[in-house]
Amino acid sequence: MTGPLEVDVTYAARRPWVPRRAQFRCWAAAALPRRERGGRLSVRVVGVARSRSLNARYRHKDKPTNVLSFAGAGRVADGLNDLGELVICAPVVAREAALQGKTAEAHWAHLTVHGVLHLLGFDHEHRTEAAKMESKEVQILDRLGFSNPYV
Repeated sequence: MTGPLEVDVTYAARRPWVPRRAQFRCWAAAALPRRERGGRLSVRVVGVARSRSLNARYRHKDKPTNVLSFAGAGRVADGLNDLGELVICAPVVAREAALQGKTAEAHWAHLTVHGVLHLLGFDHEHRTEAAKMESKEVQILDRLGFSNPYV
C-alpha cells in the first residue's frame, strides 16, 4: 500500500503569487498513477536568473522557461519512488498566465501536471507524443476543476 505523496517545496521566489505546498501536492498526485502516489517530489520555485541559467546549462537555451523537470533516482532504500524535481519560474508563469488570459492558479496547476508527466516519461517532441501528453493533461486538469489549457 502506498502512502501520501511527499512534496518538498523550496521558494527562492515568492512573487508574483505562488502556490502553497498543499496545492503542489494535490496537483502532482493527480498526475500520478495510483501505484506511484507514495513517491517523493521536489519542487523549486525560482526567479528568472536561476531559470535562465538552468535552461542554458541543461537544454542549451539561453532564456528562462516556465518549468524544467529533472528525473529522480526511482525506488530508493526507504521504498519510496524518488520522482525527481520540478523547477518552476514564478515570473515566467505569471507572465504566461496573463498573456494567455488564465488565472495564475490554473497555469501553475497545468505546469505542475505537465512537469510531473515529463518525470513519468511523457514528452512532446513529436506530434503523436505531444497529442498523448496534451490529452492526459486535459483529463487530469478537468478532474482538478480546471479548463483545457490548450484552447
